[in-house]
Amino acid sequence: MRRCFVCAATTIGPSDRTLSYPDGERRAFPLACNACGILLVENGDAEACRAHLARSLAGPVFVPDREAPYGLDLYTLRSAASRWRLGASPRDEAGRAELRHPHGTRAAEAELFALEAADGRPVSLGLICRPADRDAVLASLPVQADWTDDVVILIDGPALAAESVMVAGFAAGAVRVAARPLNGDFAAQRNTLQGFARHSWMLQLDADETLEPATGRLLPPLAALAEAEGVVSVGLARANRVDGVLSDVFPDVQYRLNRTSLLYAGRVHERPVLDGGWPGSLIALHGCIEHRLSSAHVRARSRRYEALDPGRGRLEEEAALLRRYAD
Repeated sequence: MRRCFVCAATTIGPSDRTLSYPDGERRAFPLACNACGILLVENGDAEACRAHLARSLAGPVFVPDREAPYGLDLYTLRSAASRWRLGASPRDEAGRAELRHPHGTRAAEAELFALEAADGRPVSLGLICRPADRDAVLASLPVQADWTDDVVILIDGPALAAESVMVAGFAAGAVRVAARPLNGDFAAQRNTLQGFARHSWMLQLDADETLEPATGRLLPPLAALAEAEGVVSVGLARANRVDGVLSDVFPDVQYRLNRTSLLYAGRVHERPVLDGGWPGSLIALHGCIEHRLSSAHVRARSRRYEALDPGRGRLEEEAALLRRYAD
């Protein structure tokens, strides 16, 4: 298979990992997805793997199957379950330890629960935009009012303290607009936005990105799941649509749901800094950030970013973004 049947990444490569099963047997897997960590057999069928995993996730407990054409440790199962809008939690202390030190060597066993029914943590929504995008961003907000009660818009412009604006569906004072010059430093802009959050978690979007309300509604329970397990950053897939066509750069995971104590680094292609490294993050697969671009913007973007931060503009990404999505 070209793409991982769980996360859709194309980063499948050789593996020397093995998993131990409850019957004491061990199994080696020759392939692994370097994005989500799922283990694969040679010449596995994506649809068959997906159907088997869906059946395995249908009950209250996930039990590993040594004959399945794939394998998961608990860290990977946690992400995979989110595709079916489920949470997965360890059944014992050994499982909790493996979550803290992935990737583990035990085949995953977990309690499963519906994320919609789980307790959540309040999540702020932050948006970065240019002055010309302000009205369109404000107009897009009412559909998000059922999952967040705190919104901040940070405009690239002369410094302006946060001012409240009224938006349908939100209480007075829930939506604020501030301004700060971007000055070619996206990390600094995101860090400023984090500082405006009234809650301990914030989802950040750009003006050319949107999030379906159904995806947003699971962010509070995902934040609670992450917090319970010491995770401070949650990545969401981003679907890049160039002139309306889904790009081959997918899932293009963006770590945008973060504890507000985290700081971003990088003038361009910025990412949150995790003191404990990537084990402090997880990938959620229940929905996508929709990213709308024009082909003209794609052709100019990498060169502009390269000028802002030499060596980090990802000039090679232009061709991939302009290529149509393929399985």
